[in-house]
Amino acid sequence: MQRADSERTPKRPRCDGSPKTQANTPLAAAEGSPGPKLPPNHKAWDPEQVCDFLKHCGFSDPGLLDRIREKKITGALLPCLDESHLDNLGISSLLERKKLLNSIQQLSRTHVDTGKVINDPIHGHIELHPLLIRIIDTPQFQRLRYIKQLGGTYYVFPGASHNRFEHSLGVGYLAGCLVRALSEKQPELQISERDMLSVQIAGLCHDLGHGPFSHMFDGRFIPLARQGMKWKHEQGSVDMFEHLVDSNGLRAVMEEYGLIPEEDICFIKELITGPPESSTEDSSWSYKGRPIEKSFLYEIVANKKNGIDVDKWDYFARDCHHLGIQNNFDHKRYIKFARVCKVDNMLHICTREKEVGNLYDMFHTRNCLYRRAYQHKVGNIIDAMITDAFLKADPYIEIPGAGGKKYHISTAIDDMEAYSKLTDNIFLEILYSTDPKLDAAREILKNIERRNLYKCVGQTQPDVKTKIEKEDYEELPGGIANAKPDEMQLVELKAEDFIVEVVNMDYGMEDKNPVDHVYFYCKSDPSKAFLIRKSQVSQLLPEKFEEQLIRVYCKKLDKASFFAAQQHFVKWCSDKNFSKPQVGVLLFTYFAQFFIFK
Repeated sequence: MQRADSERTPKRPRCDGSPKTQANTPLAAAEGSPGPKLPPNHKAWDPEQVCDFLKHCGFSDPGLLDRIREKKITGALLPCLDESHLDNLGISSLLERKKLLNSIQQLSRTHVDTGKVINDPIHGHIELHPLLIRIIDTPQFQRLRYIKQLGGTYYVFPGASHNRFEHSLGVGYLAGCLVRALSEKQPELQISERDMLSVQIAGLCHDLGHGPFSHMFDGRFIPLARQGMKWKHEQGSVDMFEHLVDSNGLRAVMEEYGLIPEEDICFIKELITGPPESSTEDSSWSYKGRPIEKSFLYEIVANKKNGIDVDKWDYFARDCHHLGIQNNFDHKRYIKFARVCKVDNMLHICTREKEVGNLYDMFHTRNCLYRRAYQHKVGNIIDAMITDAFLKADPYIEIPGAGGKKYHISTAIDDMEAYSKLTDNIFLEILYSTDPKLDAAREILKNIERRNLYKCVGQTQPDVKTKIEKEDYEELPGGIANAKPDEMQLVELKAEDFIVEVVNMDYGMEDKNPVDHVYFYCKSDPSKAFLIRKSQVSQLLPEKFEEQLIRVYCKKLDKASFFAAQQHFVKWCSDKNFSKPQVGVLLFTYFAQFFIFK
């Protein structure tokens, strides 16, 4: 029997400085009296803040403070000061030296980092900076728990139930791993605590702008609902990040951890979106957040140079884990060999020359993921059906935004207060609604649940010399509907009965080889960067790095309509001189009159 509460042994009070108590401020620890406000993490102090700390500890000699500024002694360097450094700083008195070293030791001893350790199924136990935890614990970030990472692919791969939330944690962690490794290997890069923290925040927040079912929203729904509008989730991410910071009062918190919001928020947004659209190729440096000497930092979260970045590393590992597909790329090995080298007055992240084969494997893994999962024909058609349902429901869905103004699914991107309420849950809201205005949309979603899906008529490829441009996509359904077979048909099909998808498969840079844009170094001279051409690696590597697949679906599900749709498709492929379509065996005899099989 348990004792009564009054009989229980009272809990021993925690000592000050316990991780669960508020951390002592460095100045209070050093002197016991209030002083100038400094960030709680002394590693984030700049030389001027170090001078403030020393003055508060009783070191008021102007010569010493000038030498601290001149030698750029930051808070991160304070624990590294030894006798030789104190000589250079002009501190000769044994008593003064002892006093300073005691203050520094006390500083390091009393600083408590209130970050958290998270058990991630992909990266193991990962530790995140306390500022990242403050960002995570906001409604705008928690929203990512309710957005599937792979959208409609979950209806094909039952293990793909993971969300944007855990992917974002992983990218923030990997961004910290890479930037910290570069800083430790190459101190001459002068990567500051501000730089490292900003890069981690960018990795953490790079996907804040995703809408319902991830890429379905900005890749399918918005282009149809807001025709002519060029909007991508990266733009939504920077808008949502600003909203997150402002609505949760995080500017002051960022300052506490040594960031300068005016500069670092700009830097974080640039890390997510890349250079501004107004920049030209001729401009030597178009970024504002950091100078050209820190150019390599822009290659960590979203690498516009060659596509090798921590975002890919996490989704390779995480998506493969949940899809049940083997991941052959080891990002830990890449981090071990990563090094910054100077190329044409610009600093780039490079890797060892022996890693070139592993990079080709990485891009091959990317292509396999797209072919087997991201562009799966059933997953794609489910995304298309959800898009159709959202388009039909859009005029009748109202989402409250700032000031009580109402927004639709398609216009919520104009107001982050409204957009923060838009997640995958909109699917269930439509499905369970009793509003007769949503009947058409609801019926499409019911068909998805009953697996009454639009049928794939077949797949083909354009001629090698032909590429279908985006502006021609809208004409494709009409072209197939007009390609009528010679035989009399019992079913009349129209353009709206077809869905035509043009799937672009590549290595991430359209028709370019991304490895041609990667710089390498060798062990004998790690400061010299060079390119490695494909011909120097292997003759078994791909000759082309881009191809198009054309998939045709029929919205009518009865057998007669489906057979007629296949006849239209075959005639269209023959007229266009496209490759023999991949379709059912039953139509083989019919196809033979149009194609000579080789």
